[in-house]
Amino acid sequence: MPDMPPTHDDTRKPRLTNRQLRLHVLVPCDGFMIAENALRGGATVIQLRDKQASASALVEAGRQLRELTRQFQALLIINDRIDVALATEADGVHIGQDDIPPTIARQLLGPTRIIGLSAGTEAEAQRALRETDQLDYLGVGPIYGTTSKQDAGPAIGTTLLRDLASRTAQQRTFRLPLIAIGSITATNLAEPIAAGATGVAIISAIGHSADPYTATRAVIAAIDAAYLAAGR
Repeated sequence: MPDMPPTHDDTRKPRLTNRQLRLHVLVPCDGFMIAENALRGGATVIQLRDKQASASALVEAGRQLRELTRQFQALLIINDRIDVALATEADGVHIGQDDIPPTIARQLLGPTRIIGLSAGTEAEAQRALRETDQLDYLGVGPIYGTTSKQDAGPAIGTTLLRDLASRTAQQRTFRLPLIAIGSITATNLAEPIAAGATGVAIISAIGHSADPYTATRAVIAAIDAAYLAAGR
């Protein structure tokens, strides 16, 4: 990638820690029980993602999840919908490359809420690096092939993730956290963690499991082991 000096307003709010971001579990509007079991199992972020739901359904589900995540001192992120994030007092939003630009999202959300952005190509990553002053983390992937997100695109492996980790490590004031996305499981997450991922985002391995609590515990154990192997 060409050299582009990143910036970040380090006084805007406290940095998010690895532990806060280590496991994002994505749930639909009817995923309350999945979210509860995931939080009991150690998930640190619940992301409400439901492309087919109405605004009213998202707000209702978001408010229930807001109360639940507060009980577990976890973060609530809303996928795409800034209006829903504001209506539910969520901690922030996760937006895609075709959604509202991060600069405008920051204007609407204010200085303290979380903004995450997806990147799956070098061009998208370069755009994201130019806006690190607006972002709190970057979702990178799909690392592996996925059918859980119809708009995810082909698997990209860990090359981009490793390159971004190297670039952000050179920043003196702010290292942009990187979240690996795309068919992440307890058995394959060590590779993206070793490549520099701060944490992982999961849909199927937990949400489609017969026992989301046990599945979450397995993922958390694998993350801890991967952190240790990576010297973190």
